[in-house]
Amino acid sequence: MRTKTTSPQSLGLILRAARKRKGLSQTKAGKSVGIDQPTLSKIERGESNARLDTLFRLLAALDMELIIKPRETSSATEGDRW
Repeated sequence: MRTKTTSPQSLGLILRAARKRKGLSQTKAGKSVGIDQPTLSKIERGESNARLDTLFRLLAALDMELIIKPRETSSATEGDRW
């Protein structure tokens, strides 16, 4: 499944859905990556300035990966890409 995210809130929703699909509580998922339940709740609501290493540990625990690519825009040309 591929899902585009462009904000902390949409990333949080994606992480919450993935956690629920795996049948994990916030407490259990958080404990597996070294954060407490309130911190994971904030991440899932897009209200946390979580450290990047924490996000990568959470993605790994949820069997997910981060893929970065140029943003798709209607006015982009080949010369605008990296």
